[in-house]
Amino acid sequence: MAVVRSSCGSSARLTAPTCVLLLLLFAFVSVASASRDDAPGGNNETGRAPPEDSHHHHQQTNSSTHHKKAFPVLSFNYEHVRQPFEISLWILLALLMKLGFHIIPRVSNVVPESCLLIVVGLLIGGIIKAIGEKAPMLDSKLFFLYLLPPIILDAGYFLPIRPFTENMGTILVFAVVGTLWNTFFVGGMMYAVCQIEGAQLGGVDLLSCLLFGSIISAVDPVAVLAVFEEIHINELLHILVFGESLLNDAVTVVLYHLFEEFSHADTVTVGDALLGVVCFFVVSLGGIMVGAIYGLLGAFTSRFTSHTRVIEPLFVFLYSYMAYLSAEVFHLSGIMSLIACGVMMRPYVEANISHKSYTTVKYFMKMWSSVSETLIFIFLGVSTVAGPHAWNWTFVIFTVILCLVSRVLGVIGLTYVINKFRIVKLTKKDQFIVAYGGLRGAIAFSLGFLLTNSQLKNMFLTAIITVIFFTVFVQGMTIRPLVELLAVKKKKESKRSINEEIHTQFLDHLLTGIEDICGHYGHHHWKDKLNRFNKAYVKRWLIAGERSTEPQLISFYNKMEMKQAMMLVESGSAAKLPAIVSSMQNIQPRGPARPRAIPSISKSREQEIRKILRANLQKTRQRLRSYSRHDLLIDPFEDGLSEVRFRRQRVEMERRMSHYLTVPANRQEIPSVRKVCFEPEHQVYTYDTDGESLRGRRASHSHPSASDAAGLVNESTRRPDQSGAAEPRAKVPDDQEDQDQLTLSRCLSDPGPNKDEEGGGSFLS
Repeated sequence: MAVVRSSCGSSARLTAPTCVLLLLLFAFVSVASASRDDAPGGNNETGRAPPEDSHHHHQQTNSSTHHKKAFPVLSFNYEHVRQPFEISLWILLALLMKLGFHIIPRVSNVVPESCLLIVVGLLIGGIIKAIGEKAPMLDSKLFFLYLLPPIILDAGYFLPIRPFTENMGTILVFAVVGTLWNTFFVGGMMYAVCQIEGAQLGGVDLLSCLLFGSIISAVDPVAVLAVFEEIHINELLHILVFGESLLNDAVTVVLYHLFEEFSHADTVTVGDALLGVVCFFVVSLGGIMVGAIYGLLGAFTSRFTSHTRVIEPLFVFLYSYMAYLSAEVFHLSGIMSLIACGVMMRPYVEANISHKSYTTVKYFMKMWSSVSETLIFIFLGVSTVAGPHAWNWTFVIFTVILCLVSRVLGVIGLTYVINKFRIVKLTKKDQFIVAYGGLRGAIAFSLGFLLTNSQLKNMFLTAIITVIFFTVFVQGMTIRPLVELLAVKKKKESKRSINEEIHTQFLDHLLTGIEDICGHYGHHHWKDKLNRFNKAYVKRWLIAGERSTEPQLISFYNKMEMKQAMMLVESGSAAKLPAIVSSMQNIQPRGPARPRAIPSISKSREQEIRKILRANLQKTRQRLRSYSRHDLLIDPFEDGLSEVRFRRQRVEMERRMSHYLTVPANRQEIPSVRKVCFEPEHQVYTYDTDGESLRGRRASHSHPSASDAAGLVNESTRRPDQSGAAEPRAKVPDDQEDQDQLTLSRCLSDPGPNKDEEGGGSFLS
C-alpha cells in the first residue's frame, strides 16, 4: 500500500480554516463509508466455476487476475488512522480558537476566553447533531485521566509558595469548612424543595440531595484559573480562591464516595459517619504523601542527569503523572498528590537540570495546560448539545439561587471568624470578590456523569450544566467591571531584586528571633526549623555538586543573572552581555581551567609572616563571620588578640589605675590639649583635658591662699620629665585638698561669676 503524505500551511490567522477541516473530515468519513459498502459487492461479482472443471477454471482465473491487477498507486483507509486523526483535529481546532480569540482584542476585553470556547463547543455540537452523527461526550475517564492532570501540574509546579503558606490557615478554612457548609446547606435545602407537592420531585431522597450538594458545592480550579488570570486580581485574593479550589478536592472526593455508598445502603450508622471523617484524613494526607514521595524520587533522579540533558524534562512529567495515577489507584486525592509532587520537586530539580531543560519544562507545561483547558470548555459545549436532559424548572432555579446564597453566607461567616486571627484583615471588597469568584466547572460535570441512576443523573446533569453556564457566563463576564468599579487592588507586575530579597530574608530572620525570645512557636519558627533541616540534610542528597551548599542569596542572584542574559540574547542585545559569566548556572567551560600559580610556603614560614604582620600592622583585617542567632562561637581561624591590642589594653589599664595609686605608673608621653580658666580674682589656671594636671599662674596676688592651693596642686600633679624620672607626690592636708577640689570642680563646671563678686569669666580653648 502506498502512503500519500500531504502538508498544509500553518499560517492561519482566522478561524475559517476550522470549517474547512471539519468539511474535509466529513468528506473523508463519507468516502470511507462508501468504500466499505462497495467493497463486498465488488468481491462477489466473480461467480463460481462449475464443479466439473473447477480446477481448470481456478488456474485460469488466477492467471488472469495475476495479469489484470495493477499496483495500487493510491489507496484510502481512514479507519486505520481515525482515532489519532480526530484527536489531532480537536487539538488543532482548540489552538485555532485560542488564536482567533487573542487576535480580536475587543472580544477578549469583554468576554472571557472560557465563554467563547463554550460557545464554539455549542456550535460544533449543533453541527454534528444536525448531520446525524453522534457527538463525543466529555466522559469522566477522558477528563480525570488525560485533561485535568496537565492543568493541576502546571498550577502546582509554579505555585507561589510564600503567599500560599502564609495564607494556609485561611485557605484550609474556606476549602474544608466552606465546602462542608455548602454541601449540607444546598443538600438540605434542596431536599426541602423536593418535598413541595407542585415540584414533582417526590422521588428524590435526602441522600441523593446531599450527593448532589457534594457535586455542585466545590469550586472548580479550571474555571477559576481561566477567569482570574484575565482580570489580574491581586495576589492575596487570587491565592485564596485558587488555593480553595485546589484543596477542596479531598473534601469533594470523600463526600461524593461517602454519599454514593450511603445511597445504596439500607441504613446509615454513627460508625459509618466516623469512618467518613477518618476517610477524609486518609484521602488528603495520603495524597500528599504519595506526591511527596514521587517528588523526592524525581529530584533524586535529576541529580544524575548531568551527562544526558535531553531526558531531563521527561522525568519531571513522568514522575508527576505517576504520582497522580498512583493516588487515583487507591481513591486518594490526585489533585493534592500532583500539587505536593510539583512543590516538592521544583527547587531541587531546577538546581540540577540545565537552563534549556528548565525552559522546556516551563513552556511544555504551559502549552499542555492551555490545550487541555481549551478542550475542556469545548467539550462542555459539545456535551451540552449531545447529552440527554431532564429539565425541571423548580430544581434548576432553586439550585442556582441556593448555590449563590450558600456561597455568600459561608464567606461572610467564615471571614468574621478568620479576621479575628489575621493581621491583614479581609475587607468587604475582598469578601465580595471571594464569594463572587466561586465558579463551577468541568469537575462537577464529570462527577455527575459518574452517577448510575439514569433518571436522577439526567436531572442532576441538567442542573449542573445550568450552574456552570451561569457562573462562567454571568459571573465570569461581570467580575471584571465589578473589580474596576469597586477599585479592588490589582496585581502589580514587578521584578524581584536583590535588595528585596535581602530585606525579605532579614525580616524573616528578625521575626523568627522575636518569636524565640517571646517563647511563641509560630510559623516563622517552624519555617526556620524546616530551612535548617533542608540545608543540613535534604540538599546534600538531592542537589549535585557545590550548589547544595550555595547560599540562598547567591542562588537567587544566579537566577537573576541568567534571566537577564537570556532576555538580552532574545532581544538581540548580546553585545551588552558581560565578558565574565562564570557565575551563571549550567554554563560549563569547554576545557579544563588553568590552575592559578600559588607559591608554596612552609607552615613555619607562614606562621612567622603572620606574626610579623600582626605585630607591625596597626589595624589588622578581621575575618567577618555571618551572624547566626543559634551560636556565638569563636572563629577557630583567629588566634585571639594581637600584641598591638594587648599593648593598648595595658596602657589603658595603667591610665585608669593611676587615679587610685599614690605613685603614678609610667605613662607614654601623649600631647594633651590645654584649656585656660579665668577666675574673677584674675587667677589663671591651665589644666589638661584629662583633668590630671593643673598649673596656676597668679596675675595679681589678691588671695594668697588661692596661689598656695594652686602651687600645691601644681606640685602634686606635675608631669615627669622626658627622661622618665617621676617626682614623689607631696602630701596635702585634707582641708586644703578639699578646697583645691572645690576650686577645680568650680572651674570645670561653673566658669561664670559668683553672686557676691563682680566680674566675668569665660573659657578659652
